[in-house]
Amino acid sequence: MVFANSGYLFLLLFLIPYIIWYITKGKKSGASLQVSDTKVYAKTPKSFKLYLLHAPFLLRIFTFIFIILILARPQSTNSWKDSETEGIDIMMCLDTSTSMLAEDIKPNRIQAAEEVAAEFINGRPNDNIGLTLFAAESFTQCPLTIDHAVLLNLFQSIKAGMLPDGTAIGMGLANAVSHLKNSKAKSKVIILLTDGSNNMGDISPLTAAEIAKTYGIRIYTIGIGSNGTAAYPVQVGGTIQYISMPVEIDEKTLTQIAGITDGIYYRATSRSKLEKIYQEIDKLEKTKLNVKSFNKRTEEYQPFALMALLCVLLEILLRQTVLKKLP
Repeated sequence: MVFANSGYLFLLLFLIPYIIWYITKGKKSGASLQVSDTKVYAKTPKSFKLYLLHAPFLLRIFTFIFIILILARPQSTNSWKDSETEGIDIMMCLDTSTSMLAEDIKPNRIQAAEEVAAEFINGRPNDNIGLTLFAAESFTQCPLTIDHAVLLNLFQSIKAGMLPDGTAIGMGLANAVSHLKNSKAKSKVIILLTDGSNNMGDISPLTAAEIAKTYGIRIYTIGIGSNGTAAYPVQVGGTIQYISMPVEIDEKTLTQIAGITDGIYYRATSRSKLEKIYQEIDKLEKTKLNVKSFNKRTEEYQPFALMALLCVLLEILLRQTVLKKLP
């Protein structure tokens, strides 16, 4: 137990002169009745009131002590715990262009990617994981964090078309690299998932891959989409109609990105294949992370307040009953 306002404990020193004053006062107090001889009272048995004579004083002392302890704010001891866990630093880089609404992978590409990624995150509770989104532009949806509940909540807000349309793979990778470059983890990984080819941005995908390589970051690339054509929803008036669009994944570039960084390129033509890809990535080597946990303090004044109240009530009871003085 610790005291948040420990300075109040010095008030206990004022009890010393109070006790000295009480003892001195007791010695100086004279008899209220004078008699010529006390021998007749020598064998008179002592009343139990005599043993209670100083009880009110002791109760008052304890009351003061408990009040001072309450003012000092007793709290449960802080519980800091250092532990080492196995994990890696992972940035997930997700394409949110409107082509991710294609329904060749049910319910559609982006929703399937979110759900499978969520399963992957739940299976790696000790990893620092972050999320970068890209379309024509790129931004960080969530930096590296061990708080996966926050990360999963942010996943739920992802929608295709939330950024200007296009596919800036290089920008997405560069954004993810910026979060991993200063990481102390032994293994640093980017999982890039896209269904198209780079057509926007100021940084080419291969340049971003070279930058990642210099920081020891490995990139796993996933091309998501079936072979041939895919049903793509288009809003016409107040209804949704579907048109067939060709699946155009730049597998050559995605393979080169993975090769430059000693990663692997995967092709996910179905949800089951996407799940197997994440299961394979899950077998990556792990490295130790230092984790510090903290248990919040709680106020512990209640027992002292109860004891102070009991002491006050007992003192009042004694003074008004067995130790009551007549005027």
